[in-house]
Amino acid sequence: MDRNAEFKRWKAQGLSKADLSRKGSVDEDVVELVQLLNGREQYFTTSSCAGRIILLDGNINGFEVQKQNCCWLLVTHKPCVKDDVIVALKKANGDAILKFEPLILHVQCRQLQDAQILAIRSTHGLEVPLSHKGKLMVTEEYIDFLLKIANQKMEENKKRIERFYNCLQHALEKETITNSHPKEKIKDKNNSSYTHKKKRNPEACGKCIEENDKALENDDDPGISVTIFPEDY
Repeated sequence: MDRNAEFKRWKAQGLSKADLSRKGSVDEDVVELVQLLNGREQYFTTSSCAGRIILLDGNINGFEVQKQNCCWLLVTHKPCVKDDVIVALKKANGDAILKFEPLILHVQCRQLQDAQILAIRSTHGLEVPLSHKGKLMVTEEYIDFLLKIANQKMEENKKRIERFYNCLQHALEKETITNSHPKEKIKDKNNSSYTHKKKRNPEACGKCIEENDKALENDDDPGISVTIFPEDY
């Protein structure tokens, strides 16, 4: 069996597995992105989260929370209000942490050149301790302030998902055209028709690539974790 056929079999097995996430389904804001990737033969997704605000109760190890040893007091993929957090905090017995996590998307890729399109990381997050050994260490006013920041990040995260989807869609369409005309790709680099073709639709091409380039420079767009199909699989 060749590598392409093996990856196809591996993809079919991966997509047929039950969704083991807490929610049990793909988040609404990332459904189209997941479908776009799974619709391409060189990719398939293994897990995803559109972005969430969570309140965890557990132990603090520096600034890192060990989720497997934590109790999830609150989790939402929508804007959060102070009263919900206050009620959830009453259940805390350890060190409660309020977090905002942006888009998380894990993707299996057939080969390196496929993974390179998705290799983007993000620092668009928030993590703040609120209580220690069950005792609230901040005021309700401060919690309200933190939620305003978290909700703003949630809205910005949605915009970035949409922008990333549009840029990825454009990149995949361009790749399809290039792969369907491999000989023309080499020829067109040295003639005027290639230049003319690039200038015909600058908004559809240049704007998307320019935004993506700026995102990479700022390390500020939704992040993708990629796994390349192993050589010895």
